[in-house]
Amino acid sequence: MHPDKVDRARLRQLTDLPNIGPAGAADLLRLGIRTPEDLTGRDPYALYETLCALDNRRHDPCVIDVFIAITRFMEGDAARPWWAYTAERKRHLHTQNDLRDPLDLHNPHAHANTRNAAGNAP
Repeated sequence: MHPDKVDRARLRQLTDLPNIGPAGAADLLRLGIRTPEDLTGRDPYALYETLCALDNRRHDPCVIDVFIAITRFMEGDAARPWWAYTAERKRHLHTQNDLRDPLDLHNPHAHANTRNAAGNAP
């Protein structure tokens, strides 16, 4: 749902969350999140890593932004568009050695830990 349309008092299903449509709701269900309340206390980066492990592939890092937006919303923050968290995610990933933003073309090391299906680095 678009963040401007979110009504905290009418938060009943996953698609009532900011930035969550049917595809995002399906991903959350696969992560064991059944209700918006299930997001309380969850780590958005851990959710992302679990989703990537379930699918055996790296998802677009903007998914992390969506997870930050919805976990913060459930902690009481205002509903904000997912891209409001992009700079925060990039700062966080920049400080982490184990999780790099694979689409950050300005980071020459971003692809260092990725391998193709044959096991070769790009």
